[in-house]
Amino acid sequence: MSAVPAPIDRLPTFPWDKLEPYKKTAAAHPDGIVDLSVGTPVDPVPELIQKALIDAADSPGYPTVWGTPELRDALVAWCARRLGARDLGHANVLPVVGSKELVAWLPTQLGLGPGDKVAYPRLAYPTYEVGARLARADYVTYDDPTELDPAGIRLLWLNSPSNPTGKVLSKEDLTRIVAWAREHDILVFSDECYIELGWEADPVSILHPDVNGGSYDGLVTVHSLSKRSNLAGYRAAFLAGDAAVLDPLLQIRKHGGMMTSAPTQAAVVAALGDEQHVRDQRARYAARRELLREALLRHGFRIEHSEASLYLWATRDESCWDTVAHLARLGILVAPGDFYGEAGRTFVRVALTASDERIRAAVDRLA
Repeated sequence: MSAVPAPIDRLPTFPWDKLEPYKKTAAAHPDGIVDLSVGTPVDPVPELIQKALIDAADSPGYPTVWGTPELRDALVAWCARRLGARDLGHANVLPVVGSKELVAWLPTQLGLGPGDKVAYPRLAYPTYEVGARLARADYVTYDDPTELDPAGIRLLWLNSPSNPTGKVLSKEDLTRIVAWAREHDILVFSDECYIELGWEADPVSILHPDVNGGSYDGLVTVHSLSKRSNLAGYRAAFLAGDAAVLDPLLQIRKHGGMMTSAPTQAAVVAALGDEQHVRDQRARYAARRELLREALLRHGFRIEHSEASLYLWATRDESCWDTVAHLARLGILVAPGDFYGEAGRTFVRVALTASDERIRAAVDRLA
């Protein structure tokens, strides 16, 4: 009998498998399922991005891990324009093959192992824990990282706007956390993949000089084009921040062949150079958010945080699985809050990523 690959025994059960029975119930609805569980984009990829991809389709050679000069120019320019990070250079940016890959393998690539700690929010994207487990590192969760015992913490994950809650950390909170991390020589990675999607708050990056005092030392941000530009299928993301952190990651990723495809690199240049499609997509999500929010409130839900991102964090003050079952009988599938930590056991995460027609169907069923 062949041996089981070693990393498998370090991983939790894949959470989405637990949702399958409820998905079958929802799919049996006479008008079909309204799937609000996974935050995967459903709207078309903007034409200018598709055209850039097609125009670069004749790319027979290997791409570089660090990207074309045009791509790095686009990353630097976007960070200056959108994040307020106006003095970045090519050494301060690095394309990656989607943000989930980066999150899962970052502790390993940083050389973390037994005895090292990874810290992440108590309610969080499950892949932060997976990354620690793959590296055989320990992990701790927090409500406020500055209240943690810093001993042994090598990597601190921030996530603002949050997945799943949509909570946004204020500029003051970020400034305080960055100062604490630097005091204790802790590397900060800030997952800012939803930064373009603030509704009742204006998310701020840790790369903003008001937060970091004009220095990127010990700070790296993670950004994705999956949500802002509907590029989840392209696997397009990037890092920005401390060059002293990014250079070793670049060398490791060169050895590992972690290259963003040449057509995708060209598509990212086009996507980051155009703001109109981002405004158009924001408007779609804003309209869907308002409809769903009002329908959930009328149905007896309470919504907490949710001031940004692509989700509503909703509760009926009961087991999240009871809520999942209740909504599944209406043909609506949502994500149970305990996927994101025990603190979410009475909440569900409701995604805005469904077509206008399916959103209207959900609203009608909740009425």
